[in-house]
Amino acid sequence: MLKESIYNLRRQPVISIVTIAGTALSIFLIMVVVMMQQVRTAPYAPESNRDRFLHYPYISFSNSQWTDNPEESNSNGPMSWFVVKNLFYPLETPEAVTAYTISTDVYSIGVKGEKPFAGDVRDTDAAYFKVFDFKFVDGKPFSQEDFDASLPRAVIDTNVAARLFGKQSAVGRRFEINGGEYTVCGVVEPVSTLASHAYSQIWIPATTGHMIEADWSTLGGMFTVTILTREGGSEQEVRDEFKRRSDEFGKTIAENGWVILHRGRPYTQEVNELSSSSNNEPDIEGAHRRNLIIYAILLLVPAINLSSMTHSRLRRRVSEIAVRRAFGATRSVIFLDILTENFLVTLIGGIIGILMSVVAAFLFVDVLFSQSYVYYVSSVSVDVSMLLHWSTFGWALLFCFFLNMLSAGIPAMQMARIGLVNSLRGKDAGK
Repeated sequence: MLKESIYNLRRQPVISIVTIAGTALSIFLIMVVVMMQQVRTAPYAPESNRDRFLHYPYISFSNSQWTDNPEESNSNGPMSWFVVKNLFYPLETPEAVTAYTISTDVYSIGVKGEKPFAGDVRDTDAAYFKVFDFKFVDGKPFSQEDFDASLPRAVIDTNVAARLFGKQSAVGRRFEINGGEYTVCGVVEPVSTLASHAYSQIWIPATTGHMIEADWSTLGGMFTVTILTREGGSEQEVRDEFKRRSDEFGKTIAENGWVILHRGRPYTQEVNELSSSSNNEPDIEGAHRRNLIIYAILLLVPAINLSSMTHSRLRRRVSEIAVRRAFGATRSVIFLDILTENFLVTLIGGIIGILMSVVAAFLFVDVLFSQSYVYYVSSVSVDVSMLLHWSTFGWALLFCFFLNMLSAGIPAMQMARIGLVNSLRGKDAGK
């Protein structure tokens, strides 16, 4: 079949090249869209456990002194350390619970006597390095004891380590963050800004920074929470325990008039990425409908053009198909053979399209993966492990299959219904 397909492609080089190019362009556009979505939801280090994440990014709350209807008047944003300690840390069902600042802050980084530079810093707790799987090249993360004792420890990435200490080992060395002295306890591989929950250049214990004191309300502050469910465990069990704990916590804060609006939180990784604001629950069904419409447009438009090319290519083989029919080939066999042959052509175009999409992802990374409303010292970066997963190839194969069915289905049925006598004379099907 492969040899026959290659032979038929060489017989009509112009149509074959245009068909493959059209298929490649279609798959390229679709895969770019898929990759833009997958870098936000597919697992890769240090967010390799995204399928087990439950995020509580913001807290929504109201007070009886503000209004009788919390939905009409409420406040939304990151949560206070008071909420972290009393609502999330007591949870026992998850494997780990971590709290960290909602975003990184740009601080002055340097060694005494040398010119400082800007660096992204994030305040975290000790469990942060259990939830996110950083690759340590030297040292280790700060411990729970370091965190509880407010010891000035810091984990830095290799880029910061090189700028601070050159080729010398960074572990045990001291440097300054906004004038405060910290000791390096570990060095990790740089993290892409697309891993937004794990990204930073420097990670310090939240107890050594000022974010714990930056609460803007009893319930509002600067922190967000990620829950890691147990491997093989039940997400629903975590949600059930969280509801029980939330009810207990709600009774405590109700004494001062406070009430929390959970808005469906905690969110899975996909739902969290679709969340566009802290005061509205994400419209998951709407997002899925938009994606289906985009995929349909990107498939249907080229399929219509490819269908006419496929029909033109098959018209030149009318006599050949008729001979096969005359020697006993059934219509179903002819139909499946044409579909299979065309699928091989579509697959060639699909492979080219995937390669084009990967190249485009590296060349236009700032355009394709730009992040709104955030500022990082590091620029956006991607690597192959982020872009290519088994699911990526699965989507590509699925789109190739649908494109093949859309572009070759009708021509294949027409050729399968070919009339023998007239076909042997080189006329079209049905004549």
